[in-house]
Amino acid sequence: MAIHAEYALPVEAYAPIPDDAAARGVSNIPKTEGFVGRGDELEELEVAFAGTGEVVVHAVHGLGGVGKSALAARWAANRGEAVRWWITADTPDAVDAGVAALGRALQPGLAGLPAELQTERAIAWLAGRDGWLVVLDNVEAPADIGPLLERVPGGRVLVTTRRATGWHHHATTIALGVLDPTDAVKLFTDIVERTDGHDTDGADALCEELGYLALAVEQAAAYCAETGTGPRAYLDMLARWPATMFAATAEGGDSERTIARIWRVTLDRIAHTPLAGDLLRILAWYAPEHIPRDLLDDLAEPPALADAIGRLRAHNMITDNHDDTLTVHRLVQSLGRTPDPADPHRRSAAIDHARDQATALLADTFPADVTQPSNRPRCRALLPHLDALTRHHTPDQDTVDTARALALGAAHQHDQGALGPATEAWKRALATCVRVLGAHHPNTLVFRNDLAGAYQSAGDLGRAIPLYEQTLRDRVRVLGTDHPHTLASRNNLAGAYRAAGELGRAIPLFEQTVDDTVRVLGTDHPHTLAFRNNLAYAYRAAGDLGRAISLYEQTLRDRVRVLGTDHPHTLASRNNLAGAYR
Repeated sequence: MAIHAEYALPVEAYAPIPDDAAARGVSNIPKTEGFVGRGDELEELEVAFAGTGEVVVHAVHGLGGVGKSALAARWAANRGEAVRWWITADTPDAVDAGVAALGRALQPGLAGLPAELQTERAIAWLAGRDGWLVVLDNVEAPADIGPLLERVPGGRVLVTTRRATGWHHHATTIALGVLDPTDAVKLFTDIVERTDGHDTDGADALCEELGYLALAVEQAAAYCAETGTGPRAYLDMLARWPATMFAATAEGGDSERTIARIWRVTLDRIAHTPLAGDLLRILAWYAPEHIPRDLLDDLAEPPALADAIGRLRAHNMITDNHDDTLTVHRLVQSLGRTPDPADPHRRSAAIDHARDQATALLADTFPADVTQPSNRPRCRALLPHLDALTRHHTPDQDTVDTARALALGAAHQHDQGALGPATEAWKRALATCVRVLGAHHPNTLVFRNDLAGAYQSAGDLGRAIPLYEQTLRDRVRVLGTDHPHTLASRNNLAGAYRAAGELGRAIPLFEQTVDDTVRVLGTDHPHTLAFRNNLAYAYRAAGDLGRAISLYEQTLRDRVRVLGTDHPHTLASRNNLAGAYR
């Protein structure tokens, strides 16, 4: 029976609990062996609970496994209150049972009364005094403890919960993050070093991979201690068999307190909002920090998306950074990418679908023109998420959207001079298009041309020229001789010939390209102006300054008229003409 504000009691229930019951000291606070660090957090609790008077309620919230209960137990164990009582409060019935147990501890003679009366006696005792401490551990919903808090005007109540929101009527909140890296390593080594032949080499790398989440570090350390597995071997098994390792416990360990179990319990709690689970599986594929919130805009209508994000925030599965970005703990992400047929939230089909959605959303979010200076900050913000997405699955799982995202990221990297990463990205994008679309699909030809451009920028003309030649042949056959992409391919090949010093092959190809572009696109088209500029450069390289200067002058006049005096291409033309005059 849940606690109510009013309850009719039989006469015997009003017998007072002897004052010396509390004076003797009543406590059931759990032991905290192996507790490390958290000095600042413990001090924050001391400050928060300073003073006397009306009831003081604070809720420590955080991701499951972050160490909320351990922090509460360590803080409560060192308090001076004579009555310090720990209640597992994940359901209203559990709250009632915990309060009833307090009543029996205060007055053992209550054991023969109904549980409802034991609960009422304990509440009456709490309501008549201050100077006591009650810890309500693992509260799922603020409403579950509301009736109790309404009836105790004094004392101190510490709440631990995964819920970050909904406490404004009940308590002030304190957010708990992951362990300090040094403390995480100490927790691991303290557990492992209790066994003979311990191996702690690589503990720092393992703790980093586990995101310094207290439960994950404890789980890994207990496994290593029992099995004799070293941290580096554990890391290898975690990479190869993540589902197994996330659920692994040492002998005597609590299978309900594993990373996998925490994921499932939390997702069960918000199952009535299916989009929340979908969203978490999508976010699993990006980098853990600074995920642009608007990257998700096309996933659902704004009210539904806001609700799903709110559900995940409320259970500390994601963090809102208040700068239009989100953060997800890396272990939450890793679970979201790891299939487990026993977990309805981690079915292979759902995870694969989430990966494809994450890819499409990312590709659609990249600016169309990644070389525009105004778009560069956006591209820089998206690159870590593209890198994480493509690192967490194999190329044979790539889709056309993967290739599109890779190509856009590569174009930005190429523009910024990061030729190595750009080349690798274009290679993967090209391989995906060949596999999915075929060797002669227009998109395949675009990426082959771009890859050739990356090789040329890196000075690797031996690879660039054959790719340009192959692309030109295929474009002539697939698109025709007058298609703008064909004309661009001919210009690019001519430029590679010129860069290789083969001016005898470059100049005729440039001349043909300019003539065809004028005929197909017109004299004022930006491609025409660009190709004419390139031909002038080839004439200059050949020492034919008469023809070079004439073309440079014509191109500058046309660019001023078509693009304006301040366009970057106009400025380049003016510079090129000055160089030819010199």
